Amino acid sequence: MNIYRSHVLICGGTGCTSSKSDKLQEKFEKLLVEKELDKEVKVVRTGCFGLCEAGPIIIVYPEGSFYSQVKIDDVEEIIEEHLLKGRIVKRLLFKDAIVEDIVKSVDEVDFYKKQKRIALKNCGVINPEDIDEYIALDGYLALGKALTEMTPEEVIETVKDSGLRGRGGGGFPTGLKWGFTAKAEGNQKYVLCNADEGDPGAFMDRSILEGDPHSVIEAMALAGYAIGSNQGYVYIRAEYPIAVERLQIAINQAREKGLLGKNIFGSDFDFDMEIRLGAGAFVCGEETALIASIEGERGMPRNKPPYPANKGLWQKPTLINNVETYANVAQIILHGADWFKEMGTEKSPGTKVFALGGKINNTGLIEIPMGTTLREVIYEVGGGIPNGKKFKAVQTGGPSGGCITSESLDTPIDFDSLTSIGSMMGSGGMIVMDEDDCMVDIARFFLDFTVEESCGKCPPCRIGTKRMLEILEKITSGKGEPEDLDRLERLAENIKVSSLCGLGQTAPNPVLSTLKHFRHEYEAHVNEKRCPFPHLRINSI
Repeated sequence: MNIYRSHVLICGGTGCTSSKSDKLQEKFEKLLVEKELDKEVKVVRTGCFGLCEAGPIIIVYPEGSFYSQVKIDDVEEIIEEHLLKGRIVKRLLFKDAIVEDIVKSVDEVDFYKKQKRIALKNCGVINPEDIDEYIALDGYLALGKALTEMTPEEVIETVKDSGLRGRGGGGFPTGLKWGFTAKAEGNQKYVLCNADEGDPGAFMDRSILEGDPHSVIEAMALAGYAIGSNQGYVYIRAEYPIAVERLQIAINQAREKGLLGKNIFGSDFDFDMEIRLGAGAFVCGEETALIASIEGERGMPRNKPPYPANKGLWQKPTLINNVETYANVAQIILHGADWFKEMGTEKSPGTKVFALGGKINNTGLIEIPMGTTLREVIYEVGGGIPNGKKFKAVQTGGPSGGCITSESLDTPIDFDSLTSIGSMMGSGGMIVMDEDDCMVDIARFFLDFTVEESCGKCPPCRIGTKRMLEILEKITSGKGEPEDLDRLERLAENIKVSSLCGLGQTAPNPVLSTLKHFRHEYEAHVNEKRCPFPHLRINSI
């Protein structure tokens, strides 16, 4: 085994890959061989570092030098100056990684200071295509501990005691769900992973699978042991090719090491898993629609009860959690429930991953302790609003959530607090808007998405959201009438209470929250036949 004096970590997430980080890797490896440094310097392609705004990102250790927006032509300079002469190339450092000529390591950059990484623990740290790197950082230790020291009931109790709640949007207690499935009668049970992440601007689950796929594999095996299942499926959209490829590599490696398959860790526990590709239908994020899709049916929700814990995939007891939920499990088993509860709040322990986007300086992926305020996220982690503009609102929960205004910026981020101010956690999308954004158009954007993604099974969602969109388009085109606002609200309330699944039940939320906080903008469109924002001005009729 070679001992390297330096490691060059190159982001291999989707964002940086689209900016040709793979070509950077090729150039580094080629030049290091030419300069006979390949035995001293190791190049590692990692998962997402989180700070997408700065990509392509390269971190050089042991210094922790944070190079951002690196171009192919910069590679030779980094090798010549930094790796050969020991001089950090200051002009290439991320803007916050150098202050008054003092160079900060990546851990000292403001973007990372308030973060606490559990689900993203290995993202940007290890090569996701090398199982040995995962094992070197305590990978599969939790599975070994469970199989050799714990009963299935003890695993469930540990997850239950931790207070972990589902990170896919619903926030249902994970341990309770595991307990229900374990008690369900059936000679065959299934463990499913929902990786059908479809919210606009959301890329949390994709990044975990791209950067640390073994964390999900290990957790699904733990779940299988806990509930008495020998088979798992990861349902992931085919639009995530890097995540799909790395997950399959990880599954193959786990099988080769005996960490999937028969008699894992010399026990009598068998567990294996497969990938099932989805076609990108947002509604398949709903658990019963996901199950229908795996079964080869059209992805549409089913009436509940019965719940999947009792009758799920092929009518067998089925456990479903999303990627981020699973990514917490091994750490909880390894360190204990009390360790997890030390972070976050009493009712929302742990951390939450968010995709921070929109009008914000530091766009990217963040993981913060529950209870961190929106103000801290936007102004400290996110670096504030670009170009000196004023903050206007932040949309959490994607098309299912609502907008939050400046009056609520000191609200702690947890399941209950966000619900109390008319929004929701959702899967973790967080889109920031500034003073130039038209909130009527924002509502129209999200509703247009929901109409397009409705499966059409129930009339309130299929027809009602379409009628709502027609009213919004009428308003934004300068043809709205005062009674349209009342009609919009009545429709929204009826759709919320009468739709079959969560897609329809939450579809009106962006409209209702913008009507509540920014009704004057709707009234300007209706009464003055204009958009209040010059760059979006509509013609008078």
